[in-house]
Amino acid sequence: MSRSADLPELSDAEREALHRLRLGVEHAHRGYGYLLACHHSVGHAVDHFERARELLEESGHEAHAAVLRDDVIPQGFVDDMWTYEVVDDVRRGFLADVSEAEQAVRDDLADGQVHVSEQRLQQRWRDRAEPEAERSEASERASGNDRRE
Repeated sequence: MSRSADLPELSDAEREALHRLRLGVEHAHRGYGYLLACHHSVGHAVDHFERARELLEESGHEAHAAVLRDDVIPQGFVDDMWTYEVVDDVRRGFLADVSEAEQAVRDDLADGQVHVSEQRLQQRWRDRAEPEAERSEASERASGNDRRE
């Protein structure tokens, strides 16, 4: 089955631009994943701080417990923002913007198709493999090993 007819005609520069945009979006999503991991790690750290605060309070170290309670635990991760706020801002802002920009370019140049370069490469490799498979079948038939009776 040939999908090459479904692929838009693009110049090398257009194809490369679409490929670079896709890679950029994928790396932005990967960075967002790291940000989520950071959000979870910081959340676990705060849980540990809270437990340490409880233990310090129980053992009579009220001044240290107060520093954790008043200064460390409620503090923002970036300025006054907690990590969930940073995560939401990145998702609604930067990540949405880069995804929207890439979609607009793909819609305009490639009928909305994603991975045009990869599709072309896939088709090229499949087209290259088809003659080999046909030769192999012909060879089997000629040697009497055709099992399609």
